[in-house]
Amino acid sequence: MYYMITGKDNDDSLEKRRSVRGAHIARLEQLKAEDRLLLAGPSYNQDMDPTGSHGFSGSLIVAEFDSLSTAKAWAAADPYVTAEVYKQIEIHPFKKVLP
Repeated sequence: MYYMITGKDNDDSLEKRRSVRGAHIARLEQLKAEDRLLLAGPSYNQDMDPTGSHGFSGSLIVAEFDSLSTAKAWAAADPYVTAEVYKQIEIHPFKKVLP
């Protein structure tokens, strides 16, 4: 089943985010290699900021896991969580309808 993982950034998280981005992306690449990643990406603090120079408000990951507890364990080990980029994460079952 797919699970939607949303992370809300702490204020002024940009430097922490940059410092662990490689490790965070590596975990997402592993999900992609296993054909379990539906989508992933950040949400911007400011409209029309394609470089992210004004920082990010959070992230969204939709990926396949065996259970909610497995999704929670995966999310808890994410570098953005352990480095305190996120102040809060939420995980919910997700049903892909379109496309």
